Amino acid sequence: MLKVLKAGFFTSIQDLGRFHHRKKGVPVSGCMDQPSVYKANTLLENDVHSAVLEITMTDSTLVFEKDTFIVIAGAIISVTLNNEPIQNYKVYQVKEGDILSYGKLKKGIRTYLAVKGGFKTDEILGSRSFYVPITDRNRIEDGDEVPYGENKSFSPKISEIKVDSLLDETVLEVYKAPEFDLLTDRQLENLFSKEFTVSKENNRMAYQLSETLEGHQHSILTSATLPGTIQLTPSGKLIILMKDGQTTGGYPRILQLSDRSISVLAQKREGNTISFKFI
Repeated sequence: MLKVLKAGFFTSIQDLGRFHHRKKGVPVSGCMDQPSVYKANTLLENDVHSAVLEITMTDSTLVFEKDTFIVIAGAIISVTLNNEPIQNYKVYQVKEGDILSYGKLKKGIRTYLAVKGGFKTDEILGSRSFYVPITDRNRIEDGDEVPYGENKSFSPKISEIKVDSLLDETVLEVYKAPEFDLLTDRQLENLFSKEFTVSKENNRMAYQLSETLEGHQHSILTSATLPGTIQLTPSGKLIILMKDGQTTGGYPRILQLSDRSISVLAQKREGNTISFKFI
């Protein structure tokens, strides 16, 4: 078990997501920064679908109750193992009673903890990802005990990697979405010529941007949406759906983020700036 002494701002169990249920209104969910999770699980030679802890912001303290191996990934945070600093994308062996603590947030917003064999919470509709009301909770709480895989004998083939970080990227690559042609020339010019600021309304469901485009009076039938769909409200506000975003919506869908750009945006917080670029 992993004993949670302090859960921090928002910590949840996530894997790659819950697929083939969108027709029932069930979001994909899953890790917001997928490349980071993929690298962490690869270092541990886990199945790519193995569940991890997604830790938003910081201030978590965790105790391991049996021996295992771990990798941290994603945002850059001051993390210590038994008060000794550890780094991202490196395999560490931990022993029963070892304490992992998260301190100062340096860059990014979401960090991941992967363990050998993955976390073994209940699997519902093919995924362990937390999402209410599919799961009975949406976050880890203080005092929780989270089961993880057995570690019989493990000698990593690769113990450390250097990665091209997404944390410094600010340009989001986009495709045209179904209602792209509703945009006026002025809206297009503003959309691709200026920077936008992440507002305080940002979470696993959606990111809103502070700056707006010209408003509109277009109405559409409620239609399918995806993680990364950018909607334009009548007031001109831009809403970017994320992994827990709804499966349908009634606002015009003007752009669609690439998978990579979803991960780039997932590491942004209030006040960070981004811009858009056609692939």
